[in-house]
Amino acid sequence: MTDTGSSDVIVIGAGHNGLVCASYLAAAGLSVRVLEARDCIGGAAVTEEFHPGFRNSVYAYSVSLLNPKVIQDLRLEEHGLEIMERPAGTLSLLDGDVLQLTRDGAQSREAIAKHSKRDAVRIDAFEAEISAVAIALRSLALKAPPNFGGGWRDALNLLQSGNQLRRLSTEHQVVLTELMTRSLGDHLDSWFESEALKGILGLEGVIGNFADPYQAGTAYVLLHHAFGEVKGRAGAWGIARGGMGAISDAIASSARSRGVQIETSAPVEKILTDAKGARGVITADGREFYAPIIAANLHPQLLLKKLLPHDALDETQHRRIDSYRSHSATFRMNVALSELPRFSALKSTDDFHFSGAIELCPSLGYMQNAYREAKDSGWSSRPIISLQIPSTQDDTLAPPGGHVASLFCQHFQRHLPNGQHWDEVRENVADQVINAIDEHAPNFRSSIVGRQIKTPLDIERDLNMVGGDIFHGALHLDQFYSMRPIPGIAGYRMPTRGVYLCGSGAHPGGGVSGLPGHNAAQAILRDR
Repeated sequence: MTDTGSSDVIVIGAGHNGLVCASYLAAAGLSVRVLEARDCIGGAAVTEEFHPGFRNSVYAYSVSLLNPKVIQDLRLEEHGLEIMERPAGTLSLLDGDVLQLTRDGAQSREAIAKHSKRDAVRIDAFEAEISAVAIALRSLALKAPPNFGGGWRDALNLLQSGNQLRRLSTEHQVVLTELMTRSLGDHLDSWFESEALKGILGLEGVIGNFADPYQAGTAYVLLHHAFGEVKGRAGAWGIARGGMGAISDAIASSARSRGVQIETSAPVEKILTDAKGARGVITADGREFYAPIIAANLHPQLLLKKLLPHDALDETQHRRIDSYRSHSATFRMNVALSELPRFSALKSTDDFHFSGAIELCPSLGYMQNAYREAKDSGWSSRPIISLQIPSTQDDTLAPPGGHVASLFCQHFQRHLPNGQHWDEVRENVADQVINAIDEHAPNFRSSIVGRQIKTPLDIERDLNMVGGDIFHGALHLDQFYSMRPIPGIAGYRMPTRGVYLCGSGAHPGGGVSGLPGHNAAQAILRDR
């Protein structure tokens, strides 16, 4: 074994949350070393050239949840980060028609009225209701959740959380309860009659969520995605110039400017412990790094079942982490295009809609069929797709005249039935995804000059995301807040003293927010 010295903190994993945690700790004066298994930093927030001259975000692909406090505290704009809002909103592809909802309220109401005048009247109240509840919950995302059976600090956290929720009106408290317990489908059915509108709104509830839209508790994901903002506009979405890797690069630059050491190609095999708690880590090549504090930015099942000794958890905790659900059923593609897709049902001749999201999710019934087919057969042949063409706003991603498109697709199970294997079916499945878009834009397939495929198995292998889950575990009520990842260790502190979870398997969950890293750093500093 090679002794490589000591530091105050070792962060395992240079994904964006690990880098955020490292930068905050270094700003507080601690010496921090980050060890990353891959040969690059960023985790799921990376940009790669996937075809000569064409670059794009590989896994995460859109910006909204990145918290303004993290952006400001880490001075990310000074370190090169530029976020551009998607002004066009969302274009939904229907059967022979489209529904486009922009950031212009009058335009959206007019578009909705073509499908339902009643829905056009109701949409503002619906969005205001979601926004009011999301804003009230946003402050809770910046704090550690109280632990079951905790001490005075957990009791204080619980009291503060309760006071925050008391600020909601009685009606909004009822709405919060409905969103936490209702199905996505039932909630949207209670508001609207247009299938097209329910489809476009419902897509937010299935991003990274392998569930029937009528499964109880699925309405909550509407809130999770409403937490975000871009340049002060709540609920807005954007892109990072240079792709999602630009976010990771800016955070890493911030961390390095504060003295953080970052080493890639250094997979951690084991956390070293003694009677007092953590004392360091050992890497796959036998090197030992010493620190009394370990912040782990990795899937909670890998931390608790692989890196820590078996006796770190009691039998109840082992049972719970073994049954932790982790399967987002996500399939990602990037395609290099020689020209922009032309949608048959779109009457407009301008390209404004390309500076937004283009979605194939025409109804709740379509969503339900996609889930049921994937549950039975492994994947949906008529998938739910969110398509973006960021090169229409960011000319650094493609050569002149060319474009790149991101396709984020649901539902595709990690473990396929009937002995099928992803490495054998990946190209065929990718063709089915292309076919689904080609039905609406007949020039799409012929314009593709290169493509990159990331199946759920690829996501698991590339990023150590168990089950290919982009959120490090399902965001359902029993894996949320004080239940995340499991009851009793929800406040970032793991059972072994000095070990902390700073990744998306901790509160407030997945997405490129930086909040698990921020919150874990605050927990570490309080404990010191």
